Amino acid sequence: MIYVAALGAINTLGHDKQQIIDNLSQNYCAKHYLTQEKGWLLNGQNTWLGKVTGELPSIPHNLMQYATRNNQLLYAAYLQIKQQIQQVIEKYGPKKIAVIMGTSTSGIHEGDVNIEHYLKTHHCQPHFYYHQQELGNPSCFLTELLNLQGPSYTISTACTSSAKAVISGQRLIESGLVDAAIVGGADSLSRMPINGFNALEALSNNPCMPFAQDRNGINIGEASGLMLITKEESSDIALLGVGESSDAYHISSPHPEGIGAQVAMEMALENANLKPNQIGYLNLHGTATVLNDQAESRAVYRLFEQNLPYCSSTKHLTGHTLGSAAITELAISYLLLKQNINLPQQDFSVSPYDKNLDKINIVTEKMMLQTPIIMSNSFAFGGNNASLIIGKV
Repeated sequence: MIYVAALGAINTLGHDKQQIIDNLSQNYCAKHYLTQEKGWLLNGQNTWLGKVTGELPSIPHNLMQYATRNNQLLYAAYLQIKQQIQQVIEKYGPKKIAVIMGTSTSGIHEGDVNIEHYLKTHHCQPHFYYHQQELGNPSCFLTELLNLQGPSYTISTACTSSAKAVISGQRLIESGLVDAAIVGGADSLSRMPINGFNALEALSNNPCMPFAQDRNGINIGEASGLMLITKEESSDIALLGVGESSDAYHISSPHPEGIGAQVAMEMALENANLKPNQIGYLNLHGTATVLNDQAESRAVYRLFEQNLPYCSSTKHLTGHTLGSAAITELAISYLLLKQNINLPQQDFSVSPYDKNLDKINIVTEKMMLQTPIIMSNSFAFGGNNASLIIGKV
């Protein structure tokens, strides 16, 4: 069994675990966390974003070549679990610790700003390094920060990136290649994905409303989350099962029947040796696009049938944090298992639940987690699907 020894997280809900817990327990609406900003869209319009506010820790001076906002978010999450990571390094040695990150943006924002600067001045910015925008940069940063010598790489599979990082870390441990892994990821706000989703007509011009009748798209967010996982029984929370699939139905749209999504959930249940009625809460991918919510509700309804777990999406609280979405929502799931707080409620105050969707068991009122086992879904472009199950042991 793989245990979650430590968690660090930062997103719109808070700069650390306690702030995230406090805000989750308040169950405010999306407008409390998301902000409307100008300057990101090329058409000059405003857009709603899940932006992390406040000061982020500075990258250590000797690692200034890694100085990106993406890595600052990663560093903020790392500092929360620095002590536990150091203890594991001392115990197993630097060759037996893996670093597997997930990201969609890495430091592409810094690359974008540098190009804009170059076009005006014909010179690069003094502290710009080309590899800041490479996808492998986050894992390189952590590996060099910690002087590790084990497997180190970054996965970029859109919205499942950090879920794939968790799965990869689990497999490296189970194979005996490493004894522990630092897994997770980060994504920071960048004009490229924001305008890309706008070109796909997938951005909402209002705070997103997962599974609501009038939903019309996502809000992009930024976040980071890190989990230290190990084969040693170091916690009462374990990674119980993982599942993944690739239906390759369409480059950006999910299979309308949620076939790949169902396969990933079934695989996670089988891997965990669990039955559908043993899931206490399901954190839905729930992007608030018309097609995604339709496909996911069908897959969930078909798989769980009469044993529908309580479920909801938390993207109206954090925004869709792209490559870090999976670790952000797994972190929320972890905190729900560790803390005595109500399950996240879906907000239907502006628009009711879409009656054209399959009737799944959406949380709309205060309730506590009854069975301490949680499944968290992440579904990405290209039909790349992943489901993770964590629980108390």
